[in-house]
Amino acid sequence: MIKNYLKIAWRNLLKSKIFSGINVFGLSVGMTCCMLLLLYILSEISFDKHHEHAKDLYLLRSENVQPNGEKMDNPRAPSPYAQAVKAEFPEVVQVTRLWQNFLEDKTLLKVQGEGDNVRAFYETKGIHVDSTFFDVFTYDFVEGDARTSMRDPHSIALSEELAKKLFGNESALNKTIQVGGKTGNNENFKVTGVFRDEARRSHIDARYFISMQAGWIGDYLRESKQDFTSNNMFYSYLRLRPGTDPGQFSKKLPAFIEKYARADLKFAGFDKKLALLSVADIHLFSLIDKIVTPTTSTTYLYVLASIAIFTLLIACINFMNLATARSAKRAAEVGIRKVMGAGKNGLIGQFLGESMVLTFVALGLAFVFVLLFLPFFNQLADKSLLISDLLKPEIILAFVALALLTGVISGSYPAFYLSLFNPLDVAKGKFVNSVSATTLRRGLVVFQFVISIGLVVGTLVIQEQIRFMHEQPLGFTKDQQIVIPFRSGESRKTYPALRNQLLQNNQITAAAGTSYYPGIINPSDMTVYVGGRAVREDGIVKTNWVAPEFMDMMGFRLAAGRMFSSEFPADTNLKIVVNEATLRKFNIPLEKAVGQKLSFDDRFDKLTKGIEIIGVVKDFHFQDLHQAIQPYAFFLQTGPFHNYIIAHVNTNDVARVLPFIETKWKALNPDEPFTFSFLNEDFQRNYTADARTSRIVNSFTVISILISCLGLFGLAAFAAQQRIKEIGVRKVLGASIGSIVGLLSGDFIMLVCISILIATPLTWYVMDKWLQDFAYKISIQWWMFALAGALSVIIAMITVSTQAIKAAMTNPVKSLKSE
Repeated sequence: MIKNYLKIAWRNLLKSKIFSGINVFGLSVGMTCCMLLLLYILSEISFDKHHEHAKDLYLLRSENVQPNGEKMDNPRAPSPYAQAVKAEFPEVVQVTRLWQNFLEDKTLLKVQGEGDNVRAFYETKGIHVDSTFFDVFTYDFVEGDARTSMRDPHSIALSEELAKKLFGNESALNKTIQVGGKTGNNENFKVTGVFRDEARRSHIDARYFISMQAGWIGDYLRESKQDFTSNNMFYSYLRLRPGTDPGQFSKKLPAFIEKYARADLKFAGFDKKLALLSVADIHLFSLIDKIVTPTTSTTYLYVLASIAIFTLLIACINFMNLATARSAKRAAEVGIRKVMGAGKNGLIGQFLGESMVLTFVALGLAFVFVLLFLPFFNQLADKSLLISDLLKPEIILAFVALALLTGVISGSYPAFYLSLFNPLDVAKGKFVNSVSATTLRRGLVVFQFVISIGLVVGTLVIQEQIRFMHEQPLGFTKDQQIVIPFRSGESRKTYPALRNQLLQNNQITAAAGTSYYPGIINPSDMTVYVGGRAVREDGIVKTNWVAPEFMDMMGFRLAAGRMFSSEFPADTNLKIVVNEATLRKFNIPLEKAVGQKLSFDDRFDKLTKGIEIIGVVKDFHFQDLHQAIQPYAFFLQTGPFHNYIIAHVNTNDVARVLPFIETKWKALNPDEPFTFSFLNEDFQRNYTADARTSRIVNSFTVISILISCLGLFGLAAFAAQQRIKEIGVRKVLGASIGSIVGLLSGDFIMLVCISILIATPLTWYVMDKWLQDFAYKISIQWWMFALAGALSVIIAMITVSTQAIKAAMTNPVKSLKSE
């Protein structure tokens, strides 16, 4: 019987090539979208599941509570917490700390080449860790021993990719690398291990690990006072004993705070709460933007899952609509089968079987599409999914389950609908204009276009928000600014000479040094309070140290007072320039700001009083537009300690200036590679995730519209075929081609208009929620809905009209000759 069903199903596919092609292509495209997005989602939720002790690994995160009730989540903690927790609680098997070098974005690595040749490279993603790191986290070492690799303070473990870059095909083990900057203080380190890259499945995206006792951080831990309140810059991980209840363990943490941190907290004037975060949940913990690497919003994954589901539903709806619309073609077959004794269940099984055959044909085609479009999708989504991911048993089972589900969803209603035909009604033709079937088809078409219109509006809102962020005045000059980083103490010392030489080029109008610049992470902040106030009434202010010429070169606008300038040689680091947000924070009127004295609490044991405000600049965006403008203060840096020098050029032909800058750099820093970036591009990188969202939504919006139009094309073709004799009669009676096209198109256009009315409030609600993630955002405009609606009507009209015009131009003699 099953063989017979399959044979009939295959014959029906071949018999109706156009409708079968529409269904197979639509389903395969829908399944391709679903499979690609499923791969993406599975990749995102699989982070840090591979560690041997994954179920027992937790990050110790904290929440700082200010006296005014203001709370700030922090994934980091002061350095003593990890060891104190291990000493206090027997449930803790091991702890480890991780520190990212926020002082430099890249580190200079040098290796000895042939002879006296020294090869130098700038590298990113270097991470300092305790010697216990590999007792907590599982890494696959291809060279060396993971558990002993960080015991020596001058140890370094490389990723396989970095090892090959530095040493080629030779073994990297026991080789020597000079690590520059604050990462390694220009000291030599021995390679103690090489590990396989884990960036695809871990929140710790490291190209190399280096000992916590090395570099600037090692000096800080040895020489500075450590307490339980300040310098929250260490990621502290716990490995609990198997079977430990994290909820019960968390209840012990307040007592831990009282015992170890209360005295420091009382002196600092704020409170701290501790909590555990499972390492397996870190990547999706979107309450904090970054935990070693940027986190991913679960809302974003829900959006992608919804797009996948809706795209597949649109394809399923096409199948259902075309199957029920073509019911007349199968009515005689159903009637004969019932007369010959076929039961309802047998007919349902037959039609579901046909649906399954078609679905698995589409699945095979979808697999081909996935293989073809995976590289494009990786580029679109900024991922590195591999074809081998498709061959995992769980992925194959997921896709087969998806095909079965698709077959059941798309084939269920047609199967039940066709199986209910009464042979007597078939003979009388009563089923042809079934109100229920027609109403369902129309409802499903409306549902399709509600989704498509919603995606179009969503695309417009996202694009407008991104355009707004790109074009919004930032409060400073971001264009034609070339950023050259200093990544070693030696290169920083060349700042005065480099600046003087750069200014010899008449196309470089200004050059100035700075510790940080707008658009990059600035980890430097201080606790500030106005003279005469208690420390408890403080506020956090971002700080930056700049050369005298920096503020004028950047184009900051004065609101009061003056900026730093070389014309005022008496300026010292006891004078500051602040933004307007600082005045609002401390309720200082603008007219009284200049001359106001502030006290800066540099880790509360180094209180500096009497710092005078000499100027106020208008608010500017030093962070991206997701963040509200916060208090900011500029200090004067008179020595050669800058992290960057920025050169402003007066030409759009920057390519002509760069060789000049490179020549001057190499003359002063022959052992360090020349690197640069453009400030405007650095700032725009903050919107990478938003741009990725826009690309994905744009692509799948086009696909959903394509699938909807395929279904509409099929229904229009079938409607024209059903009314072919009516059209013939109307033409004989004098109807014009235009009136016939309007007759056939009108019903479908009406359905699209209904879709617009339903989609408008739903989409407005969803996109308004999305915009809440931005501190500065657009307003959703009426024209977005009007444009989406007009596009939908035009596309639907073009799709339907092709069939309507074809039907209207048919010779009425041919359509009526059978009567």
